[in-house]
Amino acid sequence: MPRKSTRLTFAVLATGAGVFSMLQSLVAPALPTVQHALHTSQSNATWVMTAYLLSASVFTPILGRVGDLTGKKRTLIAVLMAVLAGCLLAALAPNIGVLILARVVQGVGGALFPLSFGIIRDEFAPSEVSGSISNLSAVIAAGGGVGIVAAGPIVSALDYRWLFWIPVGVVAVTVLIAARYVPESPKRAEGSVSWLGAGLLSAWLVALLLPLSQAGQWGWGSAKVLGLFGTAVVLFAVWLLAEARSRNPLIDLRVMRLPVVWTTNAAALLFGAGMYALWSFLPGFLQTPSAAGYGFGASVTASGLLMLPMLLAMFGSGILSGRLEPRVGAKALLTAGAAFGALALGLLALWHTAQWQIAVVSGLFGLGIGLAFASMANLVVGSVPPEQTGAATGMNANIRTIGGSIGAALTSVLVTGRLQPSGLPYASGYTHAWTLLALFCLAAAGAALLVPARRDRRVTVAVTERAAAAPARVR
Repeated sequence: MPRKSTRLTFAVLATGAGVFSMLQSLVAPALPTVQHALHTSQSNATWVMTAYLLSASVFTPILGRVGDLTGKKRTLIAVLMAVLAGCLLAALAPNIGVLILARVVQGVGGALFPLSFGIIRDEFAPSEVSGSISNLSAVIAAGGGVGIVAAGPIVSALDYRWLFWIPVGVVAVTVLIAARYVPESPKRAEGSVSWLGAGLLSAWLVALLLPLSQAGQWGWGSAKVLGLFGTAVVLFAVWLLAEARSRNPLIDLRVMRLPVVWTTNAAALLFGAGMYALWSFLPGFLQTPSAAGYGFGASVTASGLLMLPMLLAMFGSGILSGRLEPRVGAKALLTAGAAFGALALGLLALWHTAQWQIAVVSGLFGLGIGLAFASMANLVVGSVPPEQTGAATGMNANIRTIGGSIGAALTSVLVTGRLQPSGLPYASGYTHAWTLLALFCLAAAGAALLVPARRDRRVTVAVTERAAAAPARVR
């Protein structure tokens, strides 16, 4: 039974994870302002986002595993301290180099997701776990929406540095409360961190995500991009071999092969492709002058407000999913969430000439995000042994990020591949992109339909737990 107030524990976890999620999207609308204020180039400014993406991708599964082994509370506090330091450094950064370094430090906070899910599973009563995970997922999803909506008003009223000063105060208080009130879980995984596995995982993730994020500038056919993709394939194969042979793998491949886990991860990859790409490109679409034949010439603040229905819908549906999951199952909610995403993007491709249409589409997509985020987390947490929660949920978050990078890269090709004489994209570039993203979400719904039924999952988990315990008994 819980030893401390689960409400206070949840508040701490939700605050930390929500701030990190907000930092993912908060900076994107302000990049032109950052570029001008720090007297740097556009290519240098994009590294503010790229560095954060790469850092989070590397640290999320690794520190999730460290938490499983050494204690989730102490790892959580260390990660929150890293986020605090990164925000403070970013707020004070005198040049673009220091700001990029600060974003690398902030990226450590990606581990807040798996650590938080693990603490909920370990510390909350079984009847509270599913609903709490759904609620936390709603906060995580809404955090990204808050970043998009809040960036414009903060920069306009204050300064871009307040995008980091505000999180400094919030995270500082969260650290103090976490140290005092979040209990340390007695459940620990056996073994040690596989630093070879961690190094190889980091290497292939960087080799994959770096060209995806920079291909627009380097060129898809450039030797640099093709070489990194080839390197990523080789390193991924070596990582799989090393993990399969390791007595203490960083990521237990038996867990990754569970039918529930791999189908949920497939849905996460495809849904992430649609979600992150829409977040990245819809504000630009809204800010395009109507003289281009589309768009509304909206300011950063106005474009954020047009996406406010998405924020409200994703938070509401995430909370609602916690009530619905015991009745209809996480599989049905994931399928419905991906289907709502596909419907919203399909409508956007056909229906984008009035602001109220954008608001309706935004709300529909937010509904899908809330359902999908909550159900993905519940499916993974409910299908792996407790000592694998951090690593498994960390990889799920990572796979969603990889999908987002792929979706954003392909969307960039479609949108910027052919430009008007004014330098603005053609409307067809956006409509083709929305159609592609709709197909990604539709494929995610198909992957969700492959998730095994609840009874099959219980059998699979029992077998996996016995298999995982067997090597320990032999040793």
